Amino acid sequence: MDIKLLKKQNNKLTFLIKDTNPAFVNTLRRIMISEVPTLAVKKVTFVKNNSALFDEVIAHRLGMLPLKTDLESYNLQEKCDCKGKGCARCQTFITVKAEGPLTVYASDLKSQDPEVKLVYPKMPIIKLLKGQELEFEATVSLGLGKDHIKFSPCLASYRGYPQFTVNKKIKLKIV
Repeated sequence: MDIKLLKKQNNKLTFLIKDTNPAFVNTLRRIMISEVPTLAVKKVTFVKNNSALFDEVIAHRLGMLPLKTDLESYNLQEKCDCKGKGCARCQTFITVKAEGPLTVYASDLKSQDPEVKLVYPKMPIIKLLKGQELEFEATVSLGLGKDHIKFSPCLASYRGYPQFTVNKKIKLKIV
């Protein structure tokens, strides 16, 4: 098997895998999606929300925010010494306190851990009108994509390309 990096730009990788079969490449794809630990918002406690959106809608938006950090700093909750009760080694918190009129962006979230950063800080979360307020504390923890899609770190796909040899046998080139 031969792997060659074709392109690396921003948050996207394209590579060519030769001399393998689609089942192996699909296994790599599935491992990338489901087995790579990722930080995500797990629980949101609202202090105040008199915006036009329900708490559940805002919590869902927060859960889908891509977060990044040094993965060595956190444990999966089920493998942590605290046995999933919640400690500084398996979770952190982000908060926001905002009053309209304004748009709350991902960059407005304040993390308890300065190493936890948002991948896309200009992502809008909610637009607050005059007199509307939003205040919450969200628990962020490490998880796996196989447990919930919010913990999935990437989108991964592949394509097979036919490669013809001199004796007309077909081989697959997986990209």
